[in-house]
Amino acid sequence: MKLPIYLDYAATTPVDFRVAKKMMEYLTINGMFGNSSSPHFYGWEAERAIEIARDNIASFLGGIDSTEIVFTSGATESNNLAIKGVAYSYSNKGKHIITSMTEHKSVLNTCYQLEKEGFFVTFLPPDKNGIISLEKLQMEFRDDTVLVSLVHVNNETGVIQDIKKFGELCRSNSILFHVDATQSVGKISINLLDLPIDLMSFSSHKVYGPKGIGCLYIRKKSKICIQAQIHGGGQEYGIRSGTLPVHQIVGMGEAYHILQKEMKTEILRFKALKKFFWKELQKIADVSVNGNVRQSISTLLNVTFHNFDSELLISKLEEIAVSPSSACTSSSLESSYILYAMGLHEHSINSTIRFSFGRFTTFEEIKFVLHKIKIAIFCLRNK
Repeated sequence: MKLPIYLDYAATTPVDFRVAKKMMEYLTINGMFGNSSSPHFYGWEAERAIEIARDNIASFLGGIDSTEIVFTSGATESNNLAIKGVAYSYSNKGKHIITSMTEHKSVLNTCYQLEKEGFFVTFLPPDKNGIISLEKLQMEFRDDTVLVSLVHVNNETGVIQDIKKFGELCRSNSILFHVDATQSVGKISINLLDLPIDLMSFSSHKVYGPKGIGCLYIRKKSKICIQAQIHGGGQEYGIRSGTLPVHQIVGMGEAYHILQKEMKTEILRFKALKKFFWKELQKIADVSVNGNVRQSISTLLNVTFHNFDSELLISKLEEIAVSPSSACTSSSLESSYILYAMGLHEHSINSTIRFSFGRFTTFEEIKFVLHKIKIAIFCLRNK
């Protein structure tokens, strides 16, 4: 058993060895390292590898048209491209956007920036379990509403939103619907042929692929006009210019290809891990979970250890890698805005730890973690 034990898979995942091996074929002089825009053998082979990766991702997402996939530097850029791209293109039709208070910072800060530029944004509050109400969303529709942007799975609580119902509501009102699927890929089946979604953001490094690569799904039938945010050589259908990072795209494509083959089996194992972990945690006094356990992914638990400062508790868990909050905000001293929006008091928020596991987590590791948590709490209670 390798120490420290990694239980922060929601922040990032290690690259799968099979993915790394595939990427190596496109990095060195011994491989196909060419620029995919170059008109020679190395360029053609690079372009071919990119299209295979695009096909793998499209297949995983339900067999969509691969040309509906636009590669970006990651989900943060995909979210920016979707929201700003739609806002700027449709500003003559309307300047109202709807999102929620519990979105990832890449959505919230993009919306804050648009507000500075004269757009109007409505931020929907969640209920105490982190669920966004369909009725509340409908009540906020206006004649000038052009876009709704909601996360599929929350990055701190793992709570799943009913994006199908949201999408149906938006479509019936001729409003474009964007979904941030960063945390849902690999944990929930996503079939974009069946889901009424116009735009969806994806990442690679949350599913055992490399960092620095992601993509944006843009539904062709919706005939969406997206204003480019990066200008240059016109790559990616002119929507996202820049020399394509072949090795990263290949890595992302391979990661999604592996997911398609192994996800169902993995989810069953994750469910068993989470069930066991939460059952054992409940044996500790004054412990509660944040979010709806029944409506959440199988790889994440956001747990409040009441009357214990999470930073202090984590300091006692030297052999375990976990986060007191999401990795995107833990570098600041702010309390979790997501838990705050769900109605938690600051002292409860500051007693919360996010546990997330994945492909390489074992039952042996979970048992070790539980043992260490119980020892740490006993020591803190009796100091």
